[in-house]
Amino acid sequence: MKYFFLSLIALVVLVIGVFGFRGDKFSQAPIQVFPDMDDQDKIKAQTGSIFFADGMGSRRPVLGTVPKNADSGIMPLEFGAGRSGYYFDGKQDGAFGNGMPKELALENESDSIGLLARGKDMFNVHCAICHGESGNGKGVVAAYFAKADPIIMVPTLLTALPATHPDGMIYDIITNGKGGMGAYKHNIPVRDRWAIVAYLRALQASAN
Repeated sequence: MKYFFLSLIALVVLVIGVFGFRGDKFSQAPIQVFPDMDDQDKIKAQTGSIFFADGMGSRRPVLGTVPKNADSGIMPLEFGAGRSGYYFDGKQDGAFGNGMPKELALENESDSIGLLARGKDMFNVHCAICHGESGNGKGVVAAYFAKADPIIMVPTLLTALPATHPDGMIYDIITNGKGGMGAYKHNIPVRDRWAIVAYLRALQASAN
């Protein structure tokens, strides 16, 4: 028993010698058994870094990054907040119109091809998960809906013709949502919404 107490006292002295008392200050960095995020791999603003080739710690925003505020006026312009006119609301003389807005500046075939390519990218990112890559309404989400409740169906987009669903109406549905579909006006910029409309028309034309 005597050796047990001697060992215990030695252990306590050793622990205090290594870790010190609570509140003690040392010139050396403390031993951290559980760091608890005290030290983080980060670079403070406006400081240099040898990690990057240019020696700068601060990096430019990723291309396409959306600013957190609207002080510069970029967000209201790109997302159409508080603006009217065919380009922003899809309406002409109070009714949904057809055709691509002049603001898209589609002056030649190359411009149209570029818009369709962008529309395809955005459609596959935001729409295909429900409506399918071909727009037939058989996306991944639709398959899960069918298993959960056969009554719930994701509509096909291939039968929405300009006569019954003008381009402006489709743009409005993307913007404000419809039925079980949520609004994308805070997720997709105005130009990209029109690009999706153009690509959807291409899908419908190819299906027919």
